[in-house]
Amino acid sequence: MKHLWISLCVLFVFAESQAQFDDKRCKCICPSLSSVTNKTDDKTHTERLIKTTNDPPNKCNCEVVMLAVVADKLNEGEMREFCPRCNCKYENRNTTIIRYVVIIVIWVISILVVYMLFLIILDPLLNKRVKGNYQEHTNEEEDSQPGPMSHNMSMRGNVLNRVSTQQDKWKRQVKEQRRNIYDRHTMLN
Repeated sequence: MKHLWISLCVLFVFAESQAQFDDKRCKCICPSLSSVTNKTDDKTHTERLIKTTNDPPNKCNCEVVMLAVVADKLNEGEMREFCPRCNCKYENRNTTIIRYVVIIVIWVISILVVYMLFLIILDPLLNKRVKGNYQEHTNEEEDSQPGPMSHNMSMRGNVLNRVSTQQDKWKRQVKEQRRNIYDRHTMLN
């Protein structure tokens, strides 16, 4: 439980930190400069150019975002050929919703892990109870006198018996389904 609280604290600290980009951004992906200039001697211009800015949607185009970056490397004719090959998109996302969805998913996974641990701890108790129905009686007078302690023990035993009965029933159903699907190739109704 301590690890869960630590991980949640760390999650909230990161959730409050600033993201790499804002929720609204302009992203331009352009071809390499060597594909426009037909020069392959310079290794730095053979990779695609990607630039992300915070420009508004009406200024999210190659002329505004990319030409300032590559103006000194291209001549006028190459600039006219460069921009039509660029893909500029204005992206709008809501990181608050994404953050809360991630938190909900982490909570659900945490609850399932705790439930699994509970079942792992409970399973040996149920199997011991089912296998060990025989109890040695040393003093019959203590067993015959009902009291608050024996009532609590019988209630707990009753609950464990019901849980183990349901678990056995479920295991039989799973075995039957497996046999029907893999052996007979039929489905249960």
